[in-house]
This record gives sequence, C-alpha cells and structure tokens, in this order.
Amino acid sequence: MTAPPFDTVLQLIDGVEGWLSDDQARALYGAAVRCRPGGRIVEIGSFRGRSAIVLATAAGTDVEIVAIDPHAGNDRGPQEFEGFQAEAATDSEVFLGNLRRAGVLERVTYVREYSHEAHGAVDGPISVLFVDGAHRLRPALADLRQWGARVEDGGTMYVHDSFSSIGVTLALLRTCLGSPRLRYLGRARSLAIYAVGPVGPVARISSAMRQVAQLPWFARNVLIKVLVLARLGRLTRLLGHRDAAWPY
Repeated sequence: MTAPPFDTVLQLIDGVEGWLSDDQARALYGAAVRCRPGGRIVEIGSFRGRSAIVLATAAGTDVEIVAIDPHAGNDRGPQEFEGFQAEAATDSEVFLGNLRRAGVLERVTYVREYSHEAHGAVDGPISVLFVDGAHRLRPALADLRQWGARVEDGGTMYVHDSFSSIGVTLALLRTCLGSPRLRYLGRARSLAIYAVGPVGPVARISSAMRQVAQLPWFARNVLIKVLVLARLGRLTRLLGHRDAAWPY
C-alpha cells in the first residue's frame, strides 16, 4: 500500500489537540514510510492521537503500530504533572475517537499503561521508536535507556521536547552524547532524530558535537518558558518566539 500524500495526513490531524508541529509530523511520516516491511513502530505518549494518526496512516499495512499511554492524568502537558485524573478518561476517549475518525483505529494497538510497565505488551524488536512520554529526568531516562535498547540496528529513534524540556535534555545528554549506538541526525524543532546501530569513533565525536551545538537553542527555550510562567510572554518576541505558547 502506498502512503497517502503528506498533505492528506495533515488534514486528518487538523483539529486534533497536541504538541506535534507540522514539520515534526512530516519527520514521523517519513519514518513510518521508510519502516521496513514487517517492522514495528512504538510511540511512548499519545495524548489525543496526532502522532499515532500520522504513523498509522503512513506505515505499510504489514507494519505493527503500538501506542503506549496510561492516560492517567499526570504528565499530561506543559506544567500538568499531577492532578488531572478527571481529564484522563476524556483523553482516552478522545484519543480513540480521533483514531476512529481518521480510519486508523484498527491499525493501532493501544496499550493503556505506564511505559515502564508496558514492555510485556511489545513482543520483539522495534524499528521506529517515538518518545514523547514523561518529561521529568528519571522517567525520561528510563524511556530512553530501556525502550531505546529495544530499537534494532538500522532503526530510528525520535525524541520530542529535546533541547526544550530540562528533564528530557538531561536524559538525552546522559544516554546519547557519545553513545556507541545512537547517532544524532538532526531535529525538527524539538524533535531529535537518532539513527540506531554501531557508531564508529569519528562519527561518535561528530554526533556529540552536533548535540552540544543545540545547547544555545535549549537555553533560549528555557528562557522563553521562564518568561511565559512570569506572565511576560510578550517579551518572548525578542527571542523570535511569536506567541505565548510553550515552545515545542
């Protein structure tokens, strides 16, 4: 089956709430299109379905799609770490409804569990991993280490809120900087892209330097968040940020 044009995919996710920008959606679309026949795509953190719809629409029919999200009312969005249990059931229902309207509900295996408890629901290696889970250091580190280790050689790993969230960025620096298996390819805004497989010494140094080069952009994003929290969003324009929304 040939994937529909990307513009068609954008129409499917139009109006679906979430923090996946169009250029990030294009990156995931490309990953799904290139996923090997019979491969497996796993996403950690689905929220209301933007990324799941992109992945399921673009991937071949013989590619397994697994969406893991507890929809438990915590780590729900910017500054929404705890206390959103009332919204959790709605998030799950909306997620399923959005997948149904996009025509991909039957393509996606929905695992409503915390990522560290969901390993048993995924049998075998992963071809494409998209991580957009909890952004605090400890759970982000666990996702990158435990799920990242399951990505097969020749696969790819995509990490949202890289060089934007403090916890995710620290987790990346601890797991990916100088990694003998993860080579940094670039980013679409805060979506970092890594090729998975053996990385030689020279390529490892190059990968590390390219990641370190993102730290000024990371500092900019942290400053933008501080200004937004201080109700000084108008000042973010001085940093090239055009609205008061969280940078992603």
